[in-house]
Amino acid sequence: MPTNHLKYFDPQLPDADINYYKDFLTEQEASHFFATLLNTLNWQQHHIKIFGKSLPQPRLTALYAETRMAYTYSGLTLRPLPFTPELRKIKTELKEFIAEDFTHCLANLYRDGKDSMGLHADDEKELGRNPVIASVSLGETRKFRLKHKFDKNLKLDIDLEPGSLLIMQGSTQHFWKHELPKTATIKRPRINLTYRRILQE
Repeated sequence: MPTNHLKYFDPQLPDADINYYKDFLTEQEASHFFATLLNTLNWQQHHIKIFGKSLPQPRLTALYAETRMAYTYSGLTLRPLPFTPELRKIKTELKEFIAEDFTHCLANLYRDGKDSMGLHADDEKELGRNPVIASVSLGETRKFRLKHKFDKNLKLDIDLEPGSLLIMQGSTQHFWKHELPKTATIKRPRINLTYRRILQE
């Protein structure tokens, strides 16, 4: 992993391995990928089960992969489409930051500040014991909130800027949950590309 990146941030949270790179993509790259993916990915609004009720997700999603393996979370099973050239190019650039062979990309589209992601951990069994999640942000800056599962005094907010990369790995998902809260001040969309490795059954 690069150590000489000019805008690198390690929050040094206990029970976690989290790294944030503000300038993973150049401003031009981030603008290009945002405009292209906003208009070309197969965005869908799915329903998930929460306390036995089926509710629409407060965002749009799209799943892409190098394999045909489905991904299941919150009672929802998504079957991937093949990686687009843009998603594959970003995956290749990730190799310079982390040596992980990502198989899937779960893309999220937050249309404005009313769209959100609830508090959760990426701990599905098909991700393995210590999953690596590489999150690339495009479009509007949004606040990303981390909360420790057991120590309620431990929490952190990070502003995820366009072109940035957030990596969560090691024991992070065992001890921390994360969310993207709603905000009334954001009027423009944000795309979040979460690269992950789905293990073979």
